[in-house]
Amino acid sequence: MHDWSEGGRQAAGAGRFVLELRSEADTVRFAERLADLCVPGALIALDGDLGAGKTRFAKAFAAGLGVPGMVNSPTFTIVKEYEGGRLPLYHMDVYRLSIEEADELGLDEYFDGNGVSLVEWASLVEPLLPPERLHIRLELTGPESRLATCEPIGARYEDWCRELGLRLSKEEGSGDDDKG
Repeated sequence: MHDWSEGGRQAAGAGRFVLELRSEADTVRFAERLADLCVPGALIALDGDLGAGKTRFAKAFAAGLGVPGMVNSPTFTIVKEYEGGRLPLYHMDVYRLSIEEADELGLDEYFDGNGVSLVEWASLVEPLLPPERLHIRLELTGPESRLATCEPIGARYEDWCRELGLRLSKEEGSGDDDKG
């Protein structure tokens, strides 16, 4: 069972950062550069509609960590553990879980581990996530283009966004949050 004293947006930092990904190659570069920054205990929370590029991002992220072999979505296995890279990767897909089921799985043991956790559909289990993480939302903006909106929750993740050269988004509540 989880024991996070806080989750959600209470620990939010500087705001949101954005990155325009004009092609699949841009998505791959972004994921690989982010993987280079990761340290044990890092958590990447990933959201986006079906087809937004979450699995492609995850594959490139794993490659950036040096994970050998094929990486695919853990949709039906919930968690896949990959060893052999610079850090272990714990790749999770929580789309089919209720918050109670996710809590019973003991995901916090992965979050407290010596690897990097990448959680697809993370907003579905947000109360179970550690108070510090990098939340990334991928949105389709064209046939090959995406917008990555990154919300660093914690100083380490804010520093990463700045180091990656991401730009701070416009003021929240500006009407840019279309649900289309």
